[in-house]
Amino acid sequence: MGNYYEGYDRHYVALDCIIFGFEEGELKLLLLKRKFEPAKGEWSLMGGFLEKQESLDDGARRILHQLTGLHDIYMEQLFAFGDLNRDSGERTISVAYYALIKVDDNDHKLAKAHGAQWISINKVPQLIFDHNQMVDKALRTLRSKIVRKPIGFELLPEKFTLPQLQNLYEAINQEQLDKRNFRKRILEIGLLEKLDEKEKGTSKKGAFYYKFNKEKYLLYTEMGLLFHFKVRKDMLIKGNNSEFLESEV
Repeated sequence: MGNYYEGYDRHYVALDCIIFGFEEGELKLLLLKRKFEPAKGEWSLMGGFLEKQESLDDGARRILHQLTGLHDIYMEQLFAFGDLNRDSGERTISVAYYALIKVDDNDHKLAKAHGAQWISINKVPQLIFDHNQMVDKALRTLRSKIVRKPIGFELLPEKFTLPQLQNLYEAINQEQLDKRNFRKRILEIGLLEKLDEKEKGTSKKGAFYYKFNKEKYLLYTEMGLLFHFKVRKDMLIKGNNSEFLESEV
């Protein structure tokens, strides 16, 4: 009896990583110039082929480590892209991941060796194949995800100011937010820990630093409470924490 799989075509499986960072008030992507054909010299996401003895997640972690030098990166599988002619080299199915990293933690020498640069999300050039589609889908997913999970803190340093946090939400959502309403609402969630230290580089008075209380968030999660923080220009303050940490019932 013959091998059942022999009658089917084989295809390449690629992994492409959309790497987000936040720097100088802007959401950015880590992009590189491709060093081989096809499309040599054009802008590209970081990617590679899945190896025989690794899972999809392990392959994505390997590729991210090769470019950033980091382990334990926040990443999520995004989508599988399999258009017949998406790759001009060979029939290739790509599984895309998006990742959130702190720009300062990135190994800049390693990134430079790969020809990688941080580029503002508002200035993304034409990328190879369907990589622009991947970026667009990742950005839409990120905007949807930060409403339901506090993943934006993965892009910030351990301690940050409220203006920095507001700038992050504005950069991701591409809209300006009311300062007073944003601060009142984000503090009412109860997951930020105010520090005694101030950042004095932007004003004489200075702004207090805060930390995200991850332990408290995990406790809330175990209690069946859900993070919910939808920001918009006309946000209104109503009720108490139940508006943001809602019962899963």
